[in-house]
Amino acid sequence: MELLNVWWMWSGFAVLVIFIFFIDLFVGGGKQHRVSFKEAAIWSVIWIVVACIFNTAIWVYLDIHAGRELANEKALEFFTGYLIEKALAIDNFFVWLMLFKYFSIPAELQRRVLLFGVLGAIVMRTGMIFAGTWLISQFHWILYVFGGFLVMTAIKMIWAADKEPDWANNPLILWLRHHLNITHKLHDEKFIVIQKGVRYVTPLFLVLLLVEISDLIFAVDSIPAIFAITTDPFIVLTSNIFAIMGLRAMYFLLADFADRFVFLKYGLAAILLFIGCKMLLMNIVKIPIMLSLGVVAVILAISVIASIVHNRRHKDN
Repeated sequence: MELLNVWWMWSGFAVLVIFIFFIDLFVGGGKQHRVSFKEAAIWSVIWIVVACIFNTAIWVYLDIHAGRELANEKALEFFTGYLIEKALAIDNFFVWLMLFKYFSIPAELQRRVLLFGVLGAIVMRTGMIFAGTWLISQFHWILYVFGGFLVMTAIKMIWAADKEPDWANNPLILWLRHHLNITHKLHDEKFIVIQKGVRYVTPLFLVLLLVEISDLIFAVDSIPAIFAITTDPFIVLTSNIFAIMGLRAMYFLLADFADRFVFLKYGLAAILLFIGCKMLLMNIVKIPIMLSLGVVAVILAISVIASIVHNRRHKDN
């Protein structure tokens, strides 16, 4: 879509993201502190509102220059991609929660880890999205590969939904501990310290590295999922980045309630399964974007409601 893929739109989006990220970093409580529920709620609302304003701006621009039909289509693609990325990213913050718990990272230090974690995720996902766009333009059949991968990932997610990862024997963590000089204790917000002339990384750096790796792994699932909605690189990138930048606030908003959503992982697996099947059947059955959006929203709602009902029954018993 040439109307969207122009330099000034890419530049405007980059400036907007940098500006809000700067406010979040320096104005929204740059000092070491525990993120309160109120602060997390405010920033969650801010990111959602900014994403909606950005999507509205796209709609208005296209409505003026290309017509109402295309404007509606692109705005719906953005919103659907945003919702899918938000939903699938939830599985990522379950991993964050377990990492912080395993390494005993206090709440007041988690914000700094996730701040740099999100920044790294933006860089990695931008590269992966442009690479994916190029691959699809050169080899359209790779969409079937993406679809099959998502189906297999969904099945694997269902199989492992109730299993707790064994961090103590995790090969990656064991390898990092063997090859890095790691301090035995935290040093406030520092990632690297010098002790007796030797450079050491702190456990906080180790957690940051694992957070980045976990996002890279989850991006392999979520990015192909958005390509099932649209292959427009501008829509894919902007919806993905806006969802990711609001994930940190959502983590602090829901961290205390994460264990209550017992069926959420099954819901996320069902979303991946649906999207994977949609990609595999794209030349046989054309599923409208509105229907895809409805299916994703319904699956999420059912998994959340089922979790609430289950918890109430379990509490009564």
